[in-house]
Amino acid sequence: MSDTEIRTLEDLGDAVEGLDAAPSENAPRVYEQVLDAHGRAYATGKRKDAVARVWIKPGAGRITVNGREQETYFARPVLRMLLQQPLEAADRKDQYDVVCTVSGGGLSGQAGAVRHGISKALTHYEPELRGVLKKGGFLTRDSRVVERKKFGRAKARRSFQFSKR
Repeated sequence: MSDTEIRTLEDLGDAVEGLDAAPSENAPRVYEQVLDAHGRAYATGKRKDAVARVWIKPGAGRITVNGREQETYFARPVLRMLLQQPLEAADRKDQYDVVCTVSGGGLSGQAGAVRHGISKALTHYEPELRGVLKKGGFLTRDSRVVERKKFGRAKARRSFQFSKR
């Protein structure tokens, strides 16, 4: 039967049966490794107003942020701990070198953006790590942003001090 002979619903049903069945919705998705020409995995991480571009490749575990070591860029230990979380959850602490550029926001938002980017890049390099990172909440973009300031208010919600006079 050619394509032009479909005139009834029965003809359409017969034509559809001949096609390959679409993958079922219950079948698990298969993720593939995504690498660039240099053998690196790339991902973009975001948090608040910060955006981080992250590349990972096999190495000794060095993390470079905007051309500087993580110890000099993120001076606070809490921020450095944030960067290590996805690597520790995946048990890949000293196996990958991370190079990232980050812009926008403050240091806290930038650390969160780099953490998000490292997590996504790890799933591009090793797709089987997706379950571990997803369970730890590292692949979810934290959508909370600062509420805007309203007119007639001191800040977003704070009113000016009330005076009866």
